[in-house]
Amino acid sequence: MIISLVGYMGSGKSHISKILSDKLGFKLIDLDKEISKRSKLTISEIFDKKGEIYFRKLERETLEEILASEKEVVLSLGGGTPVYYNNMEIVNHNSKSVFLRASVSTLAERLSKQKEKRPLIANIDDENLAEFIAKHLFERNPFYSKAQYHVNTDHRDPEDIVNEITEKLYL
Repeated sequence: MIISLVGYMGSGKSHISKILSDKLGFKLIDLDKEISKRSKLTISEIFDKKGEIYFRKLERETLEEILASEKEVVLSLGGGTPVYYNNMEIVNHNSKSVFLRASVSTLAERLSKQKEKRPLIANIDDENLAEFIAKHLFERNPFYSKAQYHVNTDHRDPEDIVNEITEKLYL
């Protein structure tokens, strides 16, 4: 079984995927890290040197390879992955997908502390961050919402979130 975690940056995909993979004894694959490893460039470098279209094609190829070849994996997708091509359809067809949902205020609070690590929001003032996230979520939520399972992460202990995921998946 492959379990794919989707959601906006700051929703907890990286943290929850680590705990979930440890609990289940599954391999952990972070899609962005896998792309970086294969291309020998950071995500920011890929965007800067080759552009977003190149990145999205590479992301799609890597996603397809993982979904076709891996077993017993927790796959943490990039925040934009579900939005492009028909990625959510192939994720749903080849894995159990879980949308880690968080409110705009929770995301803004978490992301304001991580801005230097997040190129998309690095140059956005804290007072404009919530508005930026709200607009972005409005565009992306229809794609995230295609996930088979939805789990709210607002003000919750990571262990509780992982337990809810395993209960929903009957693991």
